[in-house]
Amino acid sequence: MEIGITGERTLTVTKEKLASAVGSGLVDVFSTPMMIAEIEGTAADSVAPFLDAGKTTVGTEVHVSHTAATPEGMHVHIHTELIDIQANGKVLTFKVTATDEVGQIGNGTHTRAIVDAARFMEKVSAKRA
Repeated sequence: MEIGITGERTLTVTKEKLASAVGSGLVDVFSTPMMIAEIEGTAADSVAPFLDAGKTTVGTEVHVSHTAATPEGMHVHIHTELIDIQANGKVLTFKVTATDEVGQIGNGTHTRAIVDAARFMEKVSAKRA
C-alpha cells in the first residue's frame, strides 16, 4: 500500500439520505451523517484491494466540515486520497472532499485502522458475554 491511493464515488441524494429522514435535522437536504458514511465507504473501498487476506479497515476518526446544503435529486461526488500511513503500517489517514453539481459541500480528514477481521469480531462478540 502506498500514499496517493484515491477513491471516487458518485451518488444521487434520495429521500432516504436527507437530514429529515435520518434524524439529523428537520430540513430536506443531504445529511451530514450520510455524507460521512459515504466518505468512510469510499476510503475503505479504495484500500481494500491492497489489504492482506483476512484484513479489513475500520473507521477511527472523522474531522469533516459540511459546508453547503445539497437538495434531493442532485448528485454528490466523494473523493478520498490516502495521505499518510503511520510507521506501524496499521493507521491510514485520508484527505476527503465532497462536491455537488454546484461546488464543494464538505472536506476534511478521515482515519482508518487496519485490523484482522475475525479477531476484531471476536472482541466485539466478547462484549455480549
